[in-house]
Amino acid sequence: MIEPFEAAYEVCSFLASHKIQHVVIGGLAVQIWGESRFTKDADISIASPLTQSPASLVTLITKKFRSRAQDPLALAQSTRMVLITAGNGVEVDISLSLPGYEDSLFARAVEYEIESGKIIRLCSAEDLIIHKAVAGRPQDIIDIQGVVDRQGDKLDVRYIRQWLKEFSDALETEEVIERFETLWRKK
Repeated sequence: MIEPFEAAYEVCSFLASHKIQHVVIGGLAVQIWGESRFTKDADISIASPLTQSPASLVTLITKKFRSRAQDPLALAQSTRMVLITAGNGVEVDISLSLPGYEDSLFARAVEYEIESGKIIRLCSAEDLIIHKAVAGRPQDIIDIQGVVDRQGDKLDVRYIRQWLKEFSDALETEEVIERFETLWRKK
């Protein structure tokens, strides 16, 4: 099995055993929904209410997996990220999802078999586009293009536009929407 998928499976199995909602996002999801590219890490999004301190989640995760942050709780409180290393040495970035959007993210996730009998929960192609459009780095734009090219008319464009509008309003920038719309028009 490819090491980042192995790491994702290990962490996802742990999260599932603790009944924590989660989905694989990032470069591993790009390999499934878009154009394959090298990725050396795994990215996972987990449910974490804003109204509660992430302390219990961070403690649970960092008791099982080595933290890559000197103060994992401070990092989680300031960035909503938990940075760990899986048992095979692969880095795993766990993002604490935002309530509201997370309900849709988790409801739309699909099961993906990475190896016989080994299943992970993978974000939908649409949610991958949303994550990438919000992040907006150069590689994210390339990844969006790959998903648009590969998935084409199978994409639920209305759903993508609805959430990108929400994030654009919250971030007070139209760039988030345009990152997708520019690539969609080229399709």
